[in-house]
Amino acid sequence: MRSLKEKIAYGFGDMSSSMFWKIFSYYLPFFYSNIFGLSLVDAGVLVLVTRIWDAVSDPMMGIIADRTNTRWGKYRPYLLWVAPFFSIAGILLFTTPDLSYGGKLVWAYVTYIIMMTVYTGINVPYGAMLGVMTDDTNEKTVFSSFRMFFAYGGSFISLFLWEPLTNMTGGYNTPKGWFWAMFIIAAACFVMFIVCFMMTREHLKTVSTVSVGSDFKALLTNKPWWLLIGAALCFNLFNTVRGATVAYFFQDIIGANVSLVFFGLVFAFYAGLFLGVGEVSNMVGVASCVPISNKLGKKTTFIMVNASLVVLSIAFYFIPCTPSGYWTMLVFQVLISILTGIMSPLVWSMYADVSDYAELEFHTASTGLIFSSSSMAQKFGGAIGGAAVLWLLDSFGYITDPQLLTAGVAQPDGALDCLRWLMSFIPALVAFVSMCIVWFYPLTTERINRINVELKKLRNYSFNEESDD
Repeated sequence: MRSLKEKIAYGFGDMSSSMFWKIFSYYLPFFYSNIFGLSLVDAGVLVLVTRIWDAVSDPMMGIIADRTNTRWGKYRPYLLWVAPFFSIAGILLFTTPDLSYGGKLVWAYVTYIIMMTVYTGINVPYGAMLGVMTDDTNEKTVFSSFRMFFAYGGSFISLFLWEPLTNMTGGYNTPKGWFWAMFIIAAACFVMFIVCFMMTREHLKTVSTVSVGSDFKALLTNKPWWLLIGAALCFNLFNTVRGATVAYFFQDIIGANVSLVFFGLVFAFYAGLFLGVGEVSNMVGVASCVPISNKLGKKTTFIMVNASLVVLSIAFYFIPCTPSGYWTMLVFQVLISILTGIMSPLVWSMYADVSDYAELEFHTASTGLIFSSSSMAQKFGGAIGGAAVLWLLDSFGYITDPQLLTAGVAQPDGALDCLRWLMSFIPALVAFVSMCIVWFYPLTTERINRINVELKKLRNYSFNEESDD
């Protein structure tokens, strides 16, 4: 068993990544359309193109990491090498230059592509580390749970503090406020990646005996990988659609200056609070993942969670915008987020199982390539979800022109209905598709246990052969 210190340190890595990722997913579309000054259509194309590039680059990084050999291991060195560029790229992403519309569009493309490339350069090796930190399938779920617990903790901090930080450093509706808020977040993320590097180790040595072409061939014939890719893409699409809609939903459905009373205390009900409550609830779900998946099995847990998400998402549509309705929205946010919290470490642990399956079935130690595919699915889901939200709002006539909004022009009814659907029926459909895909996933608990037994024999044999030489 690995030490508690190492599991906590491993969690710091995704705490850093998630602080950036949630801001990108939930606030960047709003930043581009309402702060930076891009049209909804241009912002949607930008999000789609850059994240598709980001997704395509993931397998490339996985191959590079799989074939890296240093005294620190294969994957861990990238935490040290890329961390400074990670923080700098984030700051540039939220910088608004004084340029023409065309110049700003070019700036947005360049900085977003750089950010996503750097994100791949550090996050793919970080994810692949899970495959070489332990050979115990249950401990992989524990490591993954620590990872996601800290990830959601970081997300809560960044989302809950984002609007107050922007207000403190220049104003929520000003480029200056968004720049300095990201500067503060970026500095914290740099420190956390360095801590993760210093306090973790790669305990397993895996060596691929096949070519890059064979690695890809094995990947493309790996049925569990294909099914998990589809399910993970839908899971991230679910999260991105809901998350990217929240800022618009609060601005135009709930409105500003809404307060809730709790035991005599009055507090503002705003997007950051709603999202922050979700992140804390995610942490509860992460803590529940290990006992639930150990009892039910990973596949059954995945299916049951998604079925629950379908029901809750549909019910969200019928919640009224009244004081009691706002409390009900918070309760639903808690329940939905607990379920997605269970899903997050579960998916990463299932990717580790797919990696073990590939090593036994195809004799290829392509951990980085396989884990990069999970990141690829995440980013494709984010790309499609983020772009779809912007394009759907544009197609229903959503107004972003500051002059019209200042003059008191109301959003059309179609745009408001679209926002309600983006928080309810559309995520429900995505969760249903994800549930159907995993129904055919073949790596049951019994099969994984058999794979682990065979792999231990194979790894011990290879180690003894190497020692004899």
